[in-house]
Amino acid sequence: MTIELLWVVLITILTFGEANPRLKEVCNPSDLKGLTIFKSGIHVDTSGRLAKWVGGNCCNWEGISCEIRTGRVAEINLSAFISSDDSPFQAQMEGLFSSSITLLASLQVLDLGGLSGLSGTLPKSIGFHLPELRRLVLYGNNLSGAIPKSIGKLSKLEVLVLHENKFSGSLPSSLGSLKNLKRLSLYSNRLLGRMPDSFTNLTSLVYLDLHDNSLTGHIPQRIGQLQVLEELDLSSNLLAGNLPPSLANLTAISVMCLDTNYLEGPIPFPSSSAQMSSLRLLRLHTNHLTGKIPPTLGDLVSLQRFSLANNKLEGAIPSSFGNLSALRELYLNGNKFSGQIPKSVGQLSQLILFNISHNLIQGPLPSEMSSLQNIQALDLSFNLLSLSSIPKWLAELPSLSRIYLAGCGIQGNIPGFLRSTPSPIQELDLSANNLTGSIPTWLGVGSLAQLYLLNLSRNSLVSKIPDSVTNLHDLGVLDLHGNKLSGSMSRVFEIGLEFPDGSLTYLDLSENKFSSGMGQIGVGSQRGIQLLNLSNNILQGIFPTSIERLKLLQSLDLSSNKLGFNLPEALANLSMLETLKLEKNRFAGKIPNGFLKLRKLKQLDLSDNLLVGEIPVGKPLSDFPQSSYSGNRGLCGKPLAPCKPTRFG
Repeated sequence: MTIELLWVVLITILTFGEANPRLKEVCNPSDLKGLTIFKSGIHVDTSGRLAKWVGGNCCNWEGISCEIRTGRVAEINLSAFISSDDSPFQAQMEGLFSSSITLLASLQVLDLGGLSGLSGTLPKSIGFHLPELRRLVLYGNNLSGAIPKSIGKLSKLEVLVLHENKFSGSLPSSLGSLKNLKRLSLYSNRLLGRMPDSFTNLTSLVYLDLHDNSLTGHIPQRIGQLQVLEELDLSSNLLAGNLPPSLANLTAISVMCLDTNYLEGPIPFPSSSAQMSSLRLLRLHTNHLTGKIPPTLGDLVSLQRFSLANNKLEGAIPSSFGNLSALRELYLNGNKFSGQIPKSVGQLSQLILFNISHNLIQGPLPSEMSSLQNIQALDLSFNLLSLSSIPKWLAELPSLSRIYLAGCGIQGNIPGFLRSTPSPIQELDLSANNLTGSIPTWLGVGSLAQLYLLNLSRNSLVSKIPDSVTNLHDLGVLDLHGNKLSGSMSRVFEIGLEFPDGSLTYLDLSENKFSSGMGQIGVGSQRGIQLLNLSNNILQGIFPTSIERLKLLQSLDLSSNKLGFNLPEALANLSMLETLKLEKNRFAGKIPNGFLKLRKLKQLDLSDNLLVGEIPVGKPLSDFPQSSYSGNRGLCGKPLAPCKPTRFG
């Protein structure tokens, strides 16, 4: 018996059965039909709510609310997130979103948010059948197809939330007819095309989020007409053209994210101190913006987070930035800013993070920066500072825990005052400088005992790795490449013994003069390493089979050493491996057949060794170019020349 026939039988019994005082509690026939068909399309419901949808009084069903006056279904609230006495619970539903929902003609609220197993499309006629709808909440589902044009007929709609689905196609211009719409959230879909100019008619809009789609074209020139708009996010699209000057007219705006697009030209706002006075977050990074920073940006006194990173901006940093008294995060990295850091930066008493790396900033650093009592992260890397030495006042900042001074022209030994900073240092990057001397023996002592990241690469450091490195229990990233370090690496593999898999995830000791310590790989607790680069040293001997314990390893580079003997079959157990570089060593014998199990391998180089025999037949080994195997005179088989037949007798 079909669902349609069951419904007819049920309605007949309820409508024409014996008269009783409970008759008024029976669901409207259209509503009951719509809900029954919807339920039939769901084959998994971990919340158990739909299992309770029995009988004819749907107004008593869980998740359903009806109007008292008419008895019609007004709300469907079946969000995935359920609050209970014990703890919040996230339910799952799997099945098809049925167009039968359009039978509920008095529906005001439809909330199926977060049900990731719900697939299907929005009914094309949705706008013609749900005239009372105020809230349509279908985020985090698995819905696809186009957003129907008829949605513009939902004249009472106040909330339209469809983010984190698979909706495709262009944005219908009919959305601009929703004069009562306050919230429009369509982010993280697959939407294409232009942002309709009709959106500027949404004068009740408070929240607009279209980020993480593939929208093209320009931002509508009249977007400034959205006078009550508080949050605007158009980031991570393909938008181009200039920033509309009318953005300055968004008098209520507090959050504006236009980053990660192809926007160009100058920053046209604000044009006066009275504009955008409530703006707290401004993200314009990763675009093609040009010109200078307008001094009027210093009038945005409510600004707390501000990013202009990765553009083509130039000129000096305005001294008016000192007026941004509420500023907590400032990202200016990746531009062409020149001149000096203005002294007024020292007035930013709330500043927590300041990144001005990869610019053309010159020294000296203003001593006024010593007033930044709350700063936790400071990145001055790769400018024209020519510091010669690390300013002592920098190490006296009471909250500073992340210091990035790469490529700043620092010379001499690593200064001893770094061991006694007021706040423990968690990240320290002094790479690409002119540091000399040895790695200090106090490395894992005092303020440096809690290091997570240490980058001393591309300097002229000599000597061995000190024993104190084993005190760095939290170290996750260690980069010492491009120095003149020698001796054994074994101490590095003893870091983080307290953790089952160790603490290190990234280890680069390449381009040094290490001669031993290979035997410790995988023996200690460092089994969480994802990148291991020991290339361009003078390591020799056998390849340790214990490397198979590095189960999370994604990149292994041992090239340009003096390693020999056979390639270990144990390498085949590194199922996460994507890069394997073993060229320019003395490996002999055959390539193990087990290498065919390295299904994730994207880059392979075994060239310039002493390998022989046929390359194991099959993917991924057959996919790599000849250069991956060249310089091994005894190798043959695809992609090299075919192996010669063996002659007997």
